[in-house]
Amino acid sequence: MLRERIEGRWIDSFVRVFERCRVEPGEDAAILSESQSRPVLVQLAELALQRLGARAFHVVIPTPPQQVKVPVRSTGSTDVIQNIRPVVGALASAGFVVDCTVEGMLHAAELPEILKGGARVLMVSNEHPEALERLEPDDALEGKVKTGIRRLRDAGTMTVSSPAGTALEIDVAKAVAGGGWGYVARAGIISHWPGGLCLCFPAKGSVNGTLVLDQGDVNLTFKRYLEAPVRLTIEDDFVTDIAGDGLDADLMRSYFAAWGDREAYAVSHVGWGMNPGARWDAMTMYDRNDFNGTELRAFAGNFLYSTGANEVAGRHTLGHFDLPMRNCTVALDGEVVVDRGRLQGELA
Repeated sequence: MLRERIEGRWIDSFVRVFERCRVEPGEDAAILSESQSRPVLVQLAELALQRLGARAFHVVIPTPPQQVKVPVRSTGSTDVIQNIRPVVGALASAGFVVDCTVEGMLHAAELPEILKGGARVLMVSNEHPEALERLEPDDALEGKVKTGIRRLRDAGTMTVSSPAGTALEIDVAKAVAGGGWGYVARAGIISHWPGGLCLCFPAKGSVNGTLVLDQGDVNLTFKRYLEAPVRLTIEDDFVTDIAGDGLDADLMRSYFAAWGDREAYAVSHVGWGMNPGARWDAMTMYDRNDFNGTELRAFAGNFLYSTGANEVAGRHTLGHFDLPMRNCTVALDGEVVVDRGRLQGELA
């Protein structure tokens, strides 16, 4: 088991990433955390900001009671802020915000107001610091992710296929595309560390076909590699059938059904991983408490299919699956950008 104590090399790693975020001496920098946050990440953020001469301050909120009977995992949408006005004001007025909440602010309801205030937000994924150290961002990753995002924004159709039987057609003409490379240097922007993703949120009624999760693909909500195939039929964004004989299919049926919410079955976002340093097999190396799974969302060449909330389509739900898949071919308007799990051309 890895120890969670302060290591000098981890302070150095945080310093280097914050330097990429253009943290300046004298800048007001907020560290947002909750009572269930990983303490070592909060401490490393504070020490790194102090080393850079920033005026660091903490915003610490008790983790709120869970409002539903189903375990909520892997949403990227923390509910810790609860629209507490002094908290929102403090974050919006800071030049730089380090997000150390458990779920992260990527899809938090308060995020648009905080970004509008001029803050730049770095969401530090709830990982063991060793993973963050291994996955420090670099200039090459930023350039390639930006290229992938442009390709997505210019595309009309995404198709996805695989030897296992995946055959999806996705209308991305009205989708909202984005991504992250592990740091944020512009006001009014959020990114997350580790980074390396190109993705989009499709508009309503945009996704149809078959998604086959094969052996070795990943259900990150369960922090589990699949041991048997699961076939999802998708009609106008919604999973309408879950076929499979093993435990993996049973677990998915159970978690989907637990929400009693049709919107939990719908697509949230789709995209692919860009980070050559991220590893598909990394989850085998960590205890579950040490691992949040952003690395597996970002490993180069994976196709990431996610279900749950999608503001572009006007859907809101706490049910969420993140499903990184190997060996898929992804094409934009007929041009292949990922070929059987390998990035192509200028993305490679």
